[in-house]
Amino acid sequence: MKRILFILAIVCGLAVMAQQKPARVPAYQGVIERVQPNGDTIYVRLHGDERNHWMTLEDGTTLVQENKKGYICYAKKKQNGQIIATRRKVKQVKK
Repeated sequence: MKRILFILAIVCGLAVMAQQKPARVPAYQGVIERVQPNGDTIYVRLHGDERNHWMTLEDGTTLVQENKKGYICYAKKKQNGQIIATRRKVKQVKK
């Protein structure tokens, strides 16, 4: 009887633990330095977590990293709400 109760308690404990969502780690809260492929240095803030993240300049302008060449570009929002990179690359920003 004790053995059955012990096994039941373990199964219930595992079931409760399986229902909890894993903790997400927030982005670094400070300003970081990023170097563009052409050598320009920009300072950005990271937002979000490991699943949903984005960058902004210190004035709040949203940025997107272009995957083809690796440049960080200004972002624009499409009509469907999707955020995409524009052709305008972020130039050197003084700290």
